[in-house]
Amino acid sequence: MGSASRSAELLSFRSLVLLLGFLFLYVPMFSLIVFSFNESRMVTVWSGFSVKWYGELFRDQLMLDAAWMSLKIAFYTACASVVFGTMAALVMTRMRAFRGKTLFGSLITAPLVMPEVITGVSILMMFVAVGDMLGTPIQRGLSTVWIAHVTFTVAFVTVVISSRLQDMDRSLEEAAMDLGANRLKVFFLITLPIIAPSLVAGWLLAFTLSLDDLVISAFTNGPGSTTLPQKVFSSVRLGLSPKINALASLLILAVSTAGFIAWWFMAREEKRRQRDMQLAMQKGD
Repeated sequence: MGSASRSAELLSFRSLVLLLGFLFLYVPMFSLIVFSFNESRMVTVWSGFSVKWYGELFRDQLMLDAAWMSLKIAFYTACASVVFGTMAALVMTRMRAFRGKTLFGSLITAPLVMPEVITGVSILMMFVAVGDMLGTPIQRGLSTVWIAHVTFTVAFVTVVISSRLQDMDRSLEEAAMDLGANRLKVFFLITLPIIAPSLVAGWLLAFTLSLDDLVISAFTNGPGSTTLPQKVFSSVRLGLSPKINALASLLILAVSTAGFIAWWFMAREEKRRQRDMQLAMQKGD
């Protein structure tokens, strides 16, 4: 009885901690969404239900342009980070030890612990140095922000994909090669479908990090490439507008929808893979 009672108390304590953690994370988001429908200009004083701030948001062309710029950069960054991160993860997990492999892994993961202000200054200095070598200054804009974002997001993607590759059962690849498939065919038909969930997770992580970045973008952008975090930061310094609540609510809706769709596809693929494995085992028996 005493052991069962302690187990029940421990379970209740864990449930309470989990509940408090979720409340800490999501109550501010829910309050932000609620106050996006506030009629008052005061963002912390409720005076009635209204959707006028959403109308004000869609009439603010500068804010919409900044949001579109951030979405484009985040999309391109996520796609490039998944490609480079997959290549780096394969080198770190599948290639035999070679001279400099430890250094390579350290350089790949360095942006994880590097302060963003250091990363931003370093990339800016690199652009200046390259411009001096070419004899013409590099025009900062969408491309320079994209390069900078790929530089620091590829480390996160590499870690996610590497962990999946390390846990993967390599006997499936070996069996495919024993049946005559070359390494390229094995990668696209065996390895890639198995690590697809980690690719999606890495893509979403890189997209979110790029969309959220302010410091590195401030060092590497130029005229006509103002990102959404920079626009929001400059607006908040002059006073918080309810339009920011409306914009944040739309972003939360978009990200939540994308996350749900990704989860649905991954769950469907996982069920299909388990069903295929069961059928293969039944045929083998």
